[in-house]
Amino acid sequence: MPELKLKHIPLTPRIGSQLDIGRDELLSGDYAADIRKILVERGVVVIRDAHVDDDQLRHIAATLGEVRLGQSKRGADGVTLNEGEGGVLKVSLDPEINPQYARFLLGNHLWHMDGPYEAIPPFATLFTPYRMANVGGDTLFASTYAAYEDLPEEEKDFLAPLRAVHTMPASLFPSMRNVTPEEFAVWHSYPQAVRPLVWHHKSGRKSLVLGSAAAWIEGMHPAESHDLLQRLTLHATQDKYVYRHKWQAGDLAIWDNTGALHRVMPYDLASKREYHRCTLNGEEPITAVGRDHAVN
Repeated sequence: MPELKLKHIPLTPRIGSQLDIGRDELLSGDYAADIRKILVERGVVVIRDAHVDDDQLRHIAATLGEVRLGQSKRGADGVTLNEGEGGVLKVSLDPEINPQYARFLLGNHLWHMDGPYEAIPPFATLFTPYRMANVGGDTLFASTYAAYEDLPEEEKDFLAPLRAVHTMPASLFPSMRNVTPEEFAVWHSYPQAVRPLVWHHKSGRKSLVLGSAAAWIEGMHPAESHDLLQRLTLHATQDKYVYRHKWQAGDLAIWDNTGALHRVMPYDLASKREYHRCTLNGEEPITAVGRDHAVN
């Protein structure tokens, strides 16, 4: 296997690396293969002092994969959601900045992966601050690869055939307890998705498929299902599997959505926190262990 040209410094033993690379090198695409390799191995990569604008963010994303574009209608209300201008989405809870997604983003305060409802979830996300919070607003990442690898073999065998049902109410209700019946009805109108609890990646590695959207385990008593999902999430988000990123101006963070959970920590909403992101389209379905096809 060819040696990496790009130097990186581990940020924790199990997840996260800081890349020794400048903006011009990022834009060149010459190190894209190395970045992808480190990203998949380490779950999160961070570049300090990148200071990229939207065009540069979009360009860097395109060197790493297929940038998600376009729009779609979802839910009973037929709301049209898109990936922002040219694939750059403004992530903010301010409805004036992000009128389409703001009502869904409170769920970002909970551990989650993006797109568990999709047959092929997004591969990765590139994220950079436009306006940081005055207080709070750190982002946490947890390796679902490392969490799976450390499970006892008998538990891996137990989890292998299990499937979880992912729903929008499960994803949002814990962070929006005062939701109106009308809004809850909108959430409930979104399609559910059944996904294996253990993802057998094409690389041969395995990871846990968890997050706030996982509502229950198929065929399991509701109480046992609740306890199992809670226990696995607590296991996967132990400090030894987590990297906490404290944002600085100019940062660029990229995470592997297929092998890591993430969440934002609480912050002062008056700060108008705003980040810009590019999402890379997925490259493989969530496939059950021991099967050669995805479970829909």
